[in-house]
Amino acid sequence: MDSPSKLRELLATGDLIVAPGVFDGLSARLVEMAAFSAVYGSGGAVSRAIGLPDIGLLSLTEVTEQMRRIVDSTDLPVIADADTGFGNAINTHRTALEFSRIGVAAFHLEDQTFPKRCGHLNDKSVVPADEMVQKIAAAKDAVGSSGPLVIARTDAIAVEGFEAAIERALSYREAGADILFVEAPETESQIAAIAARIEAPKLINMFSGGKTPVLSTERLTALGYQIVIIPSDLQRATIKAIQNTLAAIARDGNSTAVEDQLASFDEREIIVRTEQFLALDQRVSS
Repeated sequence: MDSPSKLRELLATGDLIVAPGVFDGLSARLVEMAAFSAVYGSGGAVSRAIGLPDIGLLSLTEVTEQMRRIVDSTDLPVIADADTGFGNAINTHRTALEFSRIGVAAFHLEDQTFPKRCGHLNDKSVVPADEMVQKIAAAKDAVGSSGPLVIARTDAIAVEGFEAAIERALSYREAGADILFVEAPETESQIAAIAARIEAPKLINMFSGGKTPVLSTERLTALGYQIVIIPSDLQRATIKAIQNTLAAIARDGNSTAVEDQLASFDEREIIVRTEQFLALDQRVSS
């Protein structure tokens, strides 16, 4: 079964899909091994993995290449971040084709101006709603009815207000978006209002320390959300673990003091399937 079909099948169950955010093949493998049902290829996490902030500095080629590595590393459906489509409607058409070719299950497009900002940073700006409608139509034309699902994201709450964001989301649904994503609601009442007023499938972004209060999966399910992405928590955990290990090495010359916090040699090799690849090499060589 192809990746878009896997995601459609998950959505049909009615269960909330929790998709932790990843930034490379290793983190995607860990999500799969932890028995989640989907992976979120976070554009912000990918950018930070290269050492750059999430302010629209990466090109389409750079993003799709890393997303391809993520897709290739897991059998789970990958929900990918396509930023603003990397330009106007024509650029978005090409972006949609590229994301479809690498095998993502879905991708989200946002209505920020290009270059964009992380959805939880200040001083964002958005394009006219009609321009975003054209991008959605271009993306749908590129992927067809059986390709990746198109998720329309609006960042308008912080720019134009809550009511304008709802209106934008509804117009994006009319333009053909399969799933709607109203970014950065600031209260639980806003989260509930989005769910109540939008009948289409809905995605919400949840992570510690952002503008949106973190709700339980039980609460999100009761409200009527279908997908929750957690874009940056795994990367933030990685940063802290690396900092702690580096501090031990700087102090002691080795990592013995934090050895109990490190994956073992064998655990590391299991994650990347070393034995499976070596067995394949033996079969090919014999």
